[in-house]
Amino acid sequence: MYIPRKFYTVAALCLALGVMGGITSYSVTLYRLFCQVTGANGTTQRAQADTVHVADRMVTVLFDTNVAPGLAWRFVPLQRSVKLRLGQDTLVLFEAQNLSDHAIVGHAAFNVTPEKAGIYFKKIQCFCFNEERLAPGAKVQMPVDFFVDPGLGTDPSTQDVHEITLSYTFFESKRPEQAIDLSRFAVAPADAVAGARDFAATCSGCHALDRAKIGPALAGVVGRVAGSVAGYPYSPALKAAGFTWTPAQLDAWLSGPQVLVPGAEMPMRISDEQTRRDIVAYLKTVRAGS
Repeated sequence: MYIPRKFYTVAALCLALGVMGGITSYSVTLYRLFCQVTGANGTTQRAQADTVHVADRMVTVLFDTNVAPGLAWRFVPLQRSVKLRLGQDTLVLFEAQNLSDHAIVGHAAFNVTPEKAGIYFKKIQCFCFNEERLAPGAKVQMPVDFFVDPGLGTDPSTQDVHEITLSYTFFESKRPEQAIDLSRFAVAPADAVAGARDFAATCSGCHALDRAKIGPALAGVVGRVAGSVAGYPYSPALKAAGFTWTPAQLDAWLSGPQVLVPGAEMPMRISDEQTRRDIVAYLKTVRAGS
């Protein structure tokens, strides 16, 4: 059977148009995948766990949060910055509150600056992986578990990177049917009275508020630079930590001292989140000299 040459020409053009249409349809997805692989535009990477070694080089990570116009949320970091070693697994908290009278599904866009640090910024856990539903009036604290790959310290192009800013912007989701509920992060309000009891039962064997015991005095610890109590023999790791004790840092310390500060000598951890929050709430009420 004779098939005119024009048929092949038309078929080839249709095929080309189909391929181009497919590329156009998936261009956003393909570009997102490209950014995730290469770190382009400051896109952070996703990791299952922190399995790299911890390097000596320090970097400061700052946090920036925004809410898109029309989204009735308040969204803030609970710490403005953390100082950490390359490869150090770090947990930080962000707080979101729905200011409206109806449930809203949000989605967080994110990036880091400088953009060349994006490929080295690895997230293990983040609310930005999902479409997130927040009930009317609800307030939650959302964790981000991350580390900065030690490769940042050996890449000639990033030798000048000493600060990285992680930025989030929450938008109203275009895929609300895929949402999961942020209530999974909700916990009871911190109770300083319960924290005083927990401190006496759990911490007082090693710590006093007004004097050093096995550990340093803890009155005024919130807002104090880590490893800075005069005369106390801190471990070299804690002396060099360089951060200020915020509630989020104290919570991370109590959940895993050697995770927050590799080489720290504190031998115990508190696995229950509510207990940690209560103890930190109590320590916030105790000022130096009281």
